[in-house]
Amino acid sequence: MKKGRWVPLLLACVLLMVAAGCGTGGQNKNTGAEGEDAKSPGKLRDVQLMLDWSANTNHTGLYAAKELGYYEEEGLNVQIVQPGAGGTDTLVASGNVPFGISYQEGVTLARTQGLPLVSIAAIIQHNTSGFAAPKDKGIVKAGDFEGKSYGGWGSPVEEAVMKSIMEIDGADVSKVNMVNMGDADYFTAVKRDIDFAWIFYAWTGIEAELRNEPLDMIYVKDYSDQLDYYTPVIVTNEKLIQEDPELVRAFMRATSKGYNHAIEHPEDAAALLSKAVPDLDAELVLASQKWLSPRYQDDAPRWGEQKAEVWSGYADWMFERKLLEKELDADRAFTNDFLPEQP
Repeated sequence: MKKGRWVPLLLACVLLMVAAGCGTGGQNKNTGAEGEDAKSPGKLRDVQLMLDWSANTNHTGLYAAKELGYYEEEGLNVQIVQPGAGGTDTLVASGNVPFGISYQEGVTLARTQGLPLVSIAAIIQHNTSGFAAPKDKGIVKAGDFEGKSYGGWGSPVEEAVMKSIMEIDGADVSKVNMVNMGDADYFTAVKRDIDFAWIFYAWTGIEAELRNEPLDMIYVKDYSDQLDYYTPVIVTNEKLIQEDPELVRAFMRATSKGYNHAIEHPEDAAALLSKAVPDLDAELVLASQKWLSPRYQDDAPRWGEQKAEVWSGYADWMFERKLLEKELDADRAFTNDFLPEQP
């Protein structure tokens, strides 16, 4: 799985959809808001949760909550769906989908453009993404990017991150050959077109281990605390928080139970994900889950906890590098209010 797509070119569409969504008078019952059927005693309320990418172990807690009946216990029939046309952030910001999976950088960009996305949980406590290269490429630090070919997706944030960490090593980002990978597979691309790419270790890095194709991994968080941001996160929109906070609480109670199950029982959680999404490689799911489960909560007091300094630190980094038009009001970009209290 490559590092998630960035969304700057979609913002005009998002703004139009948000404006349209504001005039609908509420969400339909497929997305889990108003309607008599949703409120009838004994009836489960239909709620959609839209992923950021194809299903993987970033999402295991969601599938565990569904498969173990935690959502049903909260009166919810949660449908986990693939990203829609225009992207998950677009649909959540517009109110067409109540919950989604996003990234701190996407939420930050959206908030500074006036879009009402709010992060309600950090799925992983620390950034597990970074630049990866096969060991035979000799890329062991950011300074080694000089003279090499990087496979990316053409986002301004890629070059900005690369420039930031290369400068720490006294290197020049202009000496990197940028190649647009599109949807090419990482393992094919590094044999054919590129030397390194940006990945999440929990999936592509673990797959490399299983393939016996070892990588050198350069985690961006190791170069700067500002780059230790939350990725991915669970998002909703301000309107749902204001109009139906109990739905958000119910969803998060069940979701938290799902992720805590994955933390405590990684093998069982992997089996639940493989059962729910049988197209996934079960061996990869299990190995990835064992690596990722202790990293969901890590050093936080509870799963999902977010810190203001993480939100402001990354936003400041983005603003300083002209990736944002204005500074972020970090306190409005996220909330811990819907996380269950610590046991």
